[in-house]
Parts: sequence; structure tokens; C-alpha cells
Amino acid sequence: MLIPLKGTWSLVLGASSGMGRATALALAREGGNVLGVHLDMGERAQAAQDLVEELRGYGVQAHFFNVNASSRSAREQLLPTIAELTGGAGLHIVLHSLAFGSLLPYLPRAGWDRTLGQRQMEMTVDVMAHSLVYWVQELMAAGLLPRGAKVYAMTSTGASQVMPSYGAVSAAKCALESHVRQLACELARFGVAVNALCAGVTVTPALQRIPEHAEFVSQASATNPHGRLTRPEDVAEAILLLSRTDSSWITGNTIGVDGAEGIAGIPAWSPNRAEADQPSGSAGPDQPSGSAGPDQPSGSPGPDQPGAVPPNGAPAQQPVPA
Repeated sequence: MLIPLKGTWSLVLGASSGMGRATALALAREGGNVLGVHLDMGERAQAAQDLVEELRGYGVQAHFFNVNASSRSAREQLLPTIAELTGGAGLHIVLHSLAFGSLLPYLPRAGWDRTLGQRQMEMTVDVMAHSLVYWVQELMAAGLLPRGAKVYAMTSTGASQVMPSYGAVSAAKCALESHVRQLACELARFGVAVNALCAGVTVTPALQRIPEHAEFVSQASATNPHGRLTRPEDVAEAILLLSRTDSSWITGNTIGVDGAEGIAGIPAWSPNRAEADQPSGSAGPDQPSGSAGPDQPSGSPGPDQPGAVPPNGAPAQQPVPA
């Protein structure tokens, strides 16, 4: 049965930028209430608050929480608040759009003075994959995912393609898609649908930190049958479309939201060009070349987690495309 989104509640993990921001705005325009989780500092924190006011301008309730979305303590802190704000009705939509991890090669390469270590690998996979499971587990235990609820997780073509220094994130995306399939089967009897959304190439500050990103964007623009790249608003529109039903029959899938980019094909990165890759910036003792500064992504890890953003320093990891 088709249902209106007006008056429903949604939880967006990674709400202040990219796909999360676009989805929050799209939901508010439809009359949906939005709960957002993000981790930002300085100007980006203020921008997140400005977004809250913009959402409320549509006559809906909007509450953002500037905490580490992958932290157990954050979940424990937020669950009672979510229950109180939704008035026991629970959530109709949960969007997992956390993009924070290490962009480092597995093995030494010319121009790079660091390789991926255990700490970076574990942090990347925990934030970008495992945190989905933990959120769903605790939301279900709290009775906040009623029948008809929809859970979405942002994946990428990097789950099945090789890109320079993308190995840890690729592993995280593979794990995320596996988690989606498992959760879909286990939640089927509760009438809750779980799907991964695979957006096409989208120009973001995170994408621009990947080596050879300009060539990658150029190839995607040339091969996408629509003649343009994917926009965050394209993803938001897909989420709204899939969420206008209380059916859970569309579940366990990885759904392309890319204008047929995936089937048209983008030339894969060749390791034969690896020696020519030159990262921007120089690496410090705890961060990769070209790592993120204060403009870190929503939902990035906090001080209580490996790979955290130290209170007075730059993050040890960097944002990556969702």
C-alpha cells in the first residue's frame, strides 16, 4: 500500500553533507520529520545548524546531534531521545551514509611514504560497514523500527572495482553489502526492508582526495548515458520513491542510482600507472598524504575511537566517497 511521508520520522546518519543532506531536505519538503547525526567542527558545525533551520522552515521537526555516529556511547545516548521525539511511533526511514576512512595503498608505492595499517583498516570497516549492523540491532531492540520501515545504506562501485589507494574502503563496501543482505533476511519477518544504494560518480570534496580523481570524473561524465554525473538529489529522490510504500518485498538488494553509469562502464584503474600517482600534500606521522583538515565528513569518528580526530589536530584518516 502506498503511504504518505508527511509526519513520518527519519534518521539520517551523516546528515550534514552529500547524500545525507540532500535526503534530509527532500524529506522535509515532503513533510517528513528528520533526525540527523553528524560530526563537524567550526564552520561546518554552523552549516549543520543552518541546515536544521532550513529544514524547520518546511514546517517539520528537525533535530541534529553532533556526535560520532559509529560510537557505542553515541547510540546509547541517542536511542532514548529518538524514542521520545518520535512519540513511540518509531522511524520510517534510516539512512546510513557515513564516509570516513583511510585512502592508503596496501604496499609501498612511489610518492607515498605510508601504507595501510591494521588500525586504519579496522577503523574504516567499522565506521563504513559494521556501524550499520549496530544501529539496526539497537533500534530493533528499542522498538524503533516498526513494520514497513526502510533501511538504506550507501555503497559504491568501489566494492567491486579497483581504484588507487581505495582498498580499505572497497573492503568496507563489500562488508556493508553483505550486512545489507543478512539484515534483509533477518528483518523480513518483521516487515522491515533493507537495501544498499549504489550511487554513480558524484563530485564531492571527498572524491577529490582520491588520486586520479579528475580522470575518473572525466571518464564517468563521458560514459554516463545521461551525459552528466550523479547528483546527491538523485539519490534522495530514489529514497523517497522506495519509501512511499509499507511493503517490505523490495529488500536485500544493491540498487543502482547512477543513470545506467554502471552498465555503460567506466575504465578501471590500472596498477601499471601506480608509479605515476603523486598524492597531494605531505604526510605527517599519523596521517596520510592529502588527508582531511577541518572540513571532515558527517559521522566521522570521534576521540574515543581509533583513527579519531584529535581535539587539537588533523584527523588521522580522511573522508571518502559514500
